[in-house]
Amino acid sequence: MTWSVSGEMVNRLLRQNCWCKCVDRWTKKTMMEGTPKVKVILDMDDREMESEDLKIGLANKVILVDMDDREMGCAEKMYAHEKGLLHRAFSVFLFRDDCVLLQKRAQGKYHCGGLWTNTCCSHPGPGEPVREAAVRRLREELAIAVEAEDLREVHGFVYHRPFANGLTEFEYDHILVGEYNGIWELNPEEVEEIRWVQIEEMKKDIAQHPGKYTPWFITALKEAEAGR
Repeated sequence: MTWSVSGEMVNRLLRQNCWCKCVDRWTKKTMMEGTPKVKVILDMDDREMESEDLKIGLANKVILVDMDDREMGCAEKMYAHEKGLLHRAFSVFLFRDDCVLLQKRAQGKYHCGGLWTNTCCSHPGPGEPVREAAVRRLREELAIAVEAEDLREVHGFVYHRPFANGLTEFEYDHILVGEYNGIWELNPEEVEEIRWVQIEEMKKDIAQHPGKYTPWFITALKEAEAGR
């Protein structure tokens, strides 16, 4: 089922600390009116967003945004995921010819441990530009050295997914792409495995074994390929 909703309406609901109720629990794909390059992906249950003051941690803050990626403040990363607060994120895809560099998330990650996903994904900190944050996380997770100019933003989409452990991903995800043919050294606290994968073979594996991959990856891959 595909449906449309105005960005103004969704932003008003967010400011009022309200959940958008879904007709069912399946994933809905919404194209924002007036913002054709931004897709909204919702996979919600019937909870209401709790209206209480944000608890700002001393570190690991994320940038809270509205549905148009306008900054609304900041919050400690785990608190944002516990409360399902919309925040800014990014997904990096590094390509080489007809291959994409995938990572398998470390088992100890706070969600989706042991699943395959794009080269790197994380959150910029307050005041940190998205591409500079991507450069930082590529270095921290994989010892991959690139410059911000090596990465190109091709798209953005809003993604929502609650997990069984009580955390919720609700992110405005910036898709960054780049070409890479260098070396890496994985950080075992972040990454269990990394490898080049032929894109068409990977798509066949996704069709047969979608549970091996993170929930956001399939949508992000389509956007990355379209904008490459």
